[in-house]
Amino acid sequence: MPNVSLKAHYDGEHVVIDEPFELAPNSPLLVTVLSDGELSGWTSLAVQSLARAYGEDEPEYTLADVKNQ
Repeated sequence: MPNVSLKAHYDGEHVVIDEPFELAPNSPLLVTVLSDGELSGWTSLAVQSLARAYGEDEPEYTLADVKNQ
């Protein structure tokens, strides 16, 4: 199974995944708990990082620029 990040919440008894995802019984999971403040901080950091990675000064690469190793 590929690694994937899913939004979820705790309903007071169980961790509930907020979006459809096929998951086999007893699948191993890694759960990271974020407070609301941390979540907005992580979201902000992700947006800033993507903006830097795909900013206006990023060159457009063509297939000719990609080399097979």
